[in-house]
Amino acid sequence: MKNIVEFKNFTFKYINQSNPTLKNINLEIRAGEKVLIAGPSGSGKSTLGNCLNGIVPFSKDGGFKGELTIKGLKPYELSIFEISKHVGTVLQDQDGQFIGLSVGEDIAFLDENNCVAEEAMHENVEKALELVEMESQKERSPYELSGGQKQRVSLAGIMRSSAEILLFDEPLANLDPESGKRAMKLITQIHRNTGKTIIVIEHRIEDVLEQNFDRVTIINQGEIVADGTPEKLIRENTFIDNGLREPLYVEALKYAGIDPEKGDIYPLENIATEKNIHQIQEWSRKIQVKEKMLNESALEIQKLRFAYEDGEGEEIIKGVSFILRKGEILGLLGNNGAGKSTLSKIITGIAKETSGDIKLFGESLKNQSIRARGKRIGYVMQNPNHMLTRETLMEEVMFGLKVRKEKDVEKKAEEALKVCGLYQYRHWPVTALSYGQKKRLTIAAILALNPEVLILDEPTAGQDYRHYREFMEFIKNIADTGVAIILITHDMHLALEYTDRVVVLCNGEVIGDDKPSIILGQKELMEKANLKETSLSQMAKMMKISPEILMNSFINYENSEVKING
Repeated sequence: MKNIVEFKNFTFKYINQSNPTLKNINLEIRAGEKVLIAGPSGSGKSTLGNCLNGIVPFSKDGGFKGELTIKGLKPYELSIFEISKHVGTVLQDQDGQFIGLSVGEDIAFLDENNCVAEEAMHENVEKALELVEMESQKERSPYELSGGQKQRVSLAGIMRSSAEILLFDEPLANLDPESGKRAMKLITQIHRNTGKTIIVIEHRIEDVLEQNFDRVTIINQGEIVADGTPEKLIRENTFIDNGLREPLYVEALKYAGIDPEKGDIYPLENIATEKNIHQIQEWSRKIQVKEKMLNESALEIQKLRFAYEDGEGEEIIKGVSFILRKGEILGLLGNNGAGKSTLSKIITGIAKETSGDIKLFGESLKNQSIRARGKRIGYVMQNPNHMLTRETLMEEVMFGLKVRKEKDVEKKAEEALKVCGLYQYRHWPVTALSYGQKKRLTIAAILALNPEVLILDEPTAGQDYRHYREFMEFIKNIADTGVAIILITHDMHLALEYTDRVVVLCNGEVIGDDKPSIILGQKELMEKANLKETSLSQMAKMMKISPEILMNSFINYENSEVKING
């Protein structure tokens, strides 16, 4: 096959930085290939994608050395419009991509530009919306949608592109697990049906590699450090060595002492050998389950109901009740549109319940203002762009502390930035951060305020494995001091490893409330809530043990002295 993309000794540096973001990149992508570009946060993978689609150096000042060609053309000599004829892109931050006033208009944009007949245009929009299950949202504004719904609209829009190369920058960000699975299937379907070159930039390795890729290219610190088949990189521990998480089932096999270079370890369908089954069963028997004692109630949600239009519109929250205990980490799970983010807005006072009550340490919050609640309940929104207002990182974190007239403002801000892995960028402009880095900055700003209850909406979205682990270990330490924490998440790995309990919402109602190892092993409940089975659950069935036993073994091994010292 002929090369459709070629980087030759390519180096790129943003004009406001002293060091290059991309260093001596040599990469060839053949026409019709399906390639995954992975790397930790700040590795340069998104910048590489932006060099392909023309976002740099046109809208972001920078300089480069070496050569980059797309179909023999040099993108830095073309306009973004000309490049878009060859490279279609779904951006990580969807808000920066929408053009139409409604979902339907946005998807029809390319057809309108190409003077497609009105009848055919309507048909194309309907087909695209049907594939991403968004038919009912056609007349809504894209900005009214949840993060996951926005992602699906972006996917529908890219399907109308005639470009030969389709670039997906973090396509799973903000999607619930089952929607993410469908999105990857859809990308595979587009690849299979059209023969187009597919480039996916993503760090959620387990979810992405459920679908086949020709190659995986790993970037770290601006350089290509590995390039090969998924199986080759798993066997050589390349993902974990570069701050990326392997599929959970691969970790479990390794914990059980199975050598990745010798045993059957990839793909998942091949692991159920007699030797692997015996070794996993023996390993799971040895791991002791530890229970965390939680007694005192911190936040009590009592028969909460909510509807828009002053209670006259469609009911979004329907009689939700649950208790969050002091020192507990509770995972709030559910499909896009289930009511998770709406519930958090009611708790913080941003939205007003139509009935029911919320009690914080036994005190009703009914008559408390947003400001009064904000002194005790910290809330980090899903989209970091909705929270950032200052020019530099230090100014952003110090802002809330100054408003409260706290002491040692600079010291507290620096500590929060260190915890969230952003201290070295403290004097950077906020606009220079990646989406994942912006997410961590919003969390740092709230953590600096020392809340009693902390609500985090998709806290690990856009974060690589190293920062994910560092941050979640810190959250565990915060919980150990008595802070009650709600994690609104689509990340089943996070729910399994770091929550004490999970509450599952579906269509505004609680359909599950139990330990994560129990909930994540209930296939019917998971399907109803649009949650995806983890590879551990699938593995358990293949290994002839219960999902709860295997998941508990995995969780406790993760926290055991055996792993720490071993």
